[in-house]
Amino acid sequence: MKNIILTGMPGCGKSTVGVVLAKTLGMRFVDTDLIIQQEQHDVLHRLIERYGVKRFEEMEEEALLSVMDTEDTVIATGGSAVFCERGMNFLKQTGVCIYLEVRCDELKRRLSNIRTRGIAAAKGMTIEDIFAERGPYYEKYADIRIECTNLHIEDITELIARKMGIENGI
Repeated sequence: MKNIILTGMPGCGKSTVGVVLAKTLGMRFVDTDLIIQQEQHDVLHRLIERYGVKRFEEMEEEALLSVMDTEDTVIATGGSAVFCERGMNFLKQTGVCIYLEVRCDELKRRLSNIRTRGIAAAKGMTIEDIFAERGPYYEKYADIRIECTNLHIEDITELIARKMGIENGI
C-alpha cells in the first residue's frame, strides 16, 4: 500500500488521526515534528525561537526528505511542511496526500496558546493570518480533502479509508 501523508493546520488532528489510522489499517506511523525534535534535542517552539522560522522550515524539509524508503506508513507532517516544496513533492511521489480541513473558528478554540505549540509563523501573525496564508498550499498538495471540524477521530479514519477505497480494512 502507498503511504498516507496527512497535512493541515496545527491543531487539525494530524498526529492523533495518524496514530489511530495507522493502527486501524495495520500501517506504520511517522510524525515529522517528532523527527525534528529528536534530531535537534528540543521542542518545536524553542527551536523556532532560537533559530527563526526560515531555519526551522529548513529543518522541516530535512525531516520530510528523511522519510525515504517508507511504504505502508502514515506520515503526519508539520503544519508548515507545505512551504517545503521539495519535501512535499518527494512525499507525494510515495503516497496519497490528505488535507485535514478544520474551520478557523474551531482551530482558534483548539489552539489556546500558539506560542508554546511550535507554529512556524512570523511574529504577530494571528491564527486567521496563518490559516489564510497556508490554505492555498494545503489545497495545492491535497489528493483528498477531509472536512474534520465536527467529526470524531474514528469518523475521520473511516472517511479516509473509504475515500482511498480500503473501507473493508476497517
